[in-house]
Amino acid sequence: MSTTGAHVPDDGAGGGAAAAIAVVLPRRPGVWWWPRRRGFVLDVALAAVSAIECAFEGATFADRTGIVTGAGALLGVLVGTVLVLRRRWPVAVVLVSIAMTPAQMGFLLSLVGLYTLASSEVPRRITAVLAGMNGLGTMIVAFLQFHDNLGDQDGGSSLRMPLTLVVAALMALGLTGPPVLLGLYVRARRRLVESLRERADGLERELELLAEKAAERAERARAEERTRIARDMHDVVAHRVSLMVVHAAALKAVALKDPQKASASAEMLGDMGRQALTELRQMLGVLRTAAAPVVVAPAMRADAVRVDIRPDTSQARQAGADPAGAPGPGADGPTLALLAALVEESQAAGMAVELTVEGSQRPCGARIEATVYRVVQEALTNVHKHAAGAKAVVRLAYREAEVAVLITNGPSDGSAQTALPSGGHGLLGMKERVTAHGGGFAAGPTSDGGFRVSAMVPLRGV
Repeated sequence: MSTTGAHVPDDGAGGGAAAAIAVVLPRRPGVWWWPRRRGFVLDVALAAVSAIECAFEGATFADRTGIVTGAGALLGVLVGTVLVLRRRWPVAVVLVSIAMTPAQMGFLLSLVGLYTLASSEVPRRITAVLAGMNGLGTMIVAFLQFHDNLGDQDGGSSLRMPLTLVVAALMALGLTGPPVLLGLYVRARRRLVESLRERADGLERELELLAEKAAERAERARAEERTRIARDMHDVVAHRVSLMVVHAAALKAVALKDPQKASASAEMLGDMGRQALTELRQMLGVLRTAAAPVVVAPAMRADAVRVDIRPDTSQARQAGADPAGAPGPGADGPTLALLAALVEESQAAGMAVELTVEGSQRPCGARIEATVYRVVQEALTNVHKHAAGAKAVVRLAYREAEVAVLITNGPSDGSAQTALPSGGHGLLGMKERVTAHGGGFAAGPTSDGGFRVSAMVPLRGV
């Protein structure tokens, strides 16, 4: 039975570590079945030492048996060089050593062969059988030799037989057990290193998959954050700018006919611009970092570094009211209490808007109130854009488990409309806001040529 080059054992306890390093470092090409040149050099050196030893032992055996001394030495050289095949055919090397046991030849051959056999991928039952055969042969040869030596000295003592048996057994165990145990240890250690390497490779692959998934989640989070920021910017700015455009068109129409009314419209136009800037500043303040970046020069001392971590006070100053004195959204966003002011702004721009409230007013949560407020704001903005002169009705209902809002408008009266750009994201943004709270949203034309927008937001957890 033979082993392949893929199962070549490493010599010594450090063979597994060397194999682990060899996976990373480039290796020189091997020779025949040796994966590394140093293994080839080691086996050739061991075979040379074994050949010298076996040649000497073969010559000694030939003298005792009356064989030609040169033939015994030549046989010893041939037997000793078999050790060069230990990695390729460890079973054959052990069988040769067992066959040479009666000639008391191949001490190094037996030790190295048993170690190689135990450390290779040969099944353990075969290793146990060959080790047992080698130990039994060694024990028989040692018993016969010690028995003859003790028999010549004590002349047939009663302790000769048990003493000879014990000595022969200990000798056989000492020459067979250590190399086999060392080989089994190296084999187990190599398997452990291989399993750890496979586990490390598996963990590395898992980490790569986790990193890819984390990158995908981060990309999705960035996309969602960009969408949210775009939606907030749209809601914050579009309404104010739409009203400013409407007032600018009205100002142009009455500038020469009614200077007093034109002055009032210009003042209102400025107020709306400042309100738009205030809300935009608040939105950008959320995106700013809490502290400004600090650049430290190489020659600057550590105690000279000062970090400005003061918060953006502009947002705090504008949290309660805008420069014109009109109530503005707080730090947590607009509330339902500001709906009346929102309706008044549209009325000042010339829109006929009616606000009705059903149920008892109560706090509904900052995020829910901001969502309902933005829905009404965007709906009125769409009326300014697409149904100039139409009458709008805003109905707000406080219910036991939800808050609902309905915005309807009739058809346009055919008056001249100011061209206002539309990105087509208003209804989509309203739906995303409402469904994010688990609510329902619906929008569509009415039978009389108008349009309706309805939203329902549940009050779970409020």
